[in-house]
Amino acid sequence: MAGKKKQPRMSAKDLRKPRKKKVSPIVKDKIEYVDYKDVNLLRAFISDRAKIGGQRVSGNNRQQQRDVAKAIKLARELALIPYHQRVVSQRKGDRRRGRPDRDDARSENMSDEDMDDVVMAETPADDFVEMASDENSEIVEETMEEVVNE
Repeated sequence: MAGKKKQPRMSAKDLRKPRKKKVSPIVKDKIEYVDYKDVNLLRAFISDRAKIGGQRVSGNNRQQQRDVAKAIKLARELALIPYHQRVVSQRKGDRRRGRPDRDDARSENMSDEDMDDVVMAETPADDFVEMASDENSEIVEETMEEVVNE
């Protein structure tokens, strides 16, 4: 027993199934130059929120990633690609927590006639606005007469 040595265990990294490296669309399509005007190609490297994807995601090497990033930034500057896109998603849970909608509460408490009274109620400010509009119309009429007489 003294003469036997234990062999070292294989690490978890070595036990994993080797992954095939993702091939970049640049290599796949044999593109020599990443052009900022080629929006369809650039969209392949952008997420749904218009963020530039990483090298691991796209399969680019460092130089390709640098070229793609520069092209995307230039295309954004020239408004060919948006800087960000708003992603609307359904929120989880009801924020109103079982309370009824506001429209329903109003219609239950007040009839249509009551609503008309609330909207049509006059205030002292309405009288002032009417007086001001009358004065303005008189000034406009006087000015028009002066222009016509000249």
